[in-house]
Amino acid sequence: MCVCGIDEAGRGPVIGPMVMAMVCADDINFYVNDSKLLTRNKRSLIFNDVSGLYHKYYIINPAEIDDAVKKHSLNNLEEQYAEKLILKAECEKIYIDCFDVNESRLERILKDRTGKEVICRHHADRDIKIVSAASIIAKVLRDNEIEKLKSIYGDFGSGYPSDPKTLRFLEHSIINHDNIDNIVRKEWKTYKNLVQGHI
Repeated sequence: MCVCGIDEAGRGPVIGPMVMAMVCADDINFYVNDSKLLTRNKRSLIFNDVSGLYHKYYIINPAEIDDAVKKHSLNNLEEQYAEKLILKAECEKIYIDCFDVNESRLERILKDRTGKEVICRHHADRDIKIVSAASIIAKVLRDNEIEKLKSIYGDFGSGYPSDPKTLRFLEHSIINHDNIDNIVRKEWKTYKNLVQGHI
């Protein structure tokens, strides 16, 4: 039976885009797993198989993420992009790695908007193969985007607030008034605190 899976990569970083991806297939006859549980090399190998399936994705830049956080919420932005992906789905049944604390609420919203059978589950990227496949697409594409940014701006680490290398990069950029507007999420508390500390 044809099913689709949707997942995102890069929800939490203070630097770089978020990627939402969807994969649709009748069956997945090769190994997949939650992208977070795989090494980079293993993800890349599986990506070659997964990318041969029907898939769609969106790369969402930091400015759009900031705008959503200011006006509504990050969840609201993900709802919008999940809806766009579902409307492009080749199948009637779509599994989503739930980004809302309330699974049934998100299911209801997306069912009402799309008319599709939407099933939202926490840890779906780990438990449902088609969502694992989507998580690999999203993660590898985001990793590729991060490498492109590093080739322009230098090595800023993982981009996550918990990464000391990322924090050093941000602090150095703020002190030196470097133009990193295109890559940083200014609405993140991490960035705001660093800016405040150097006013």
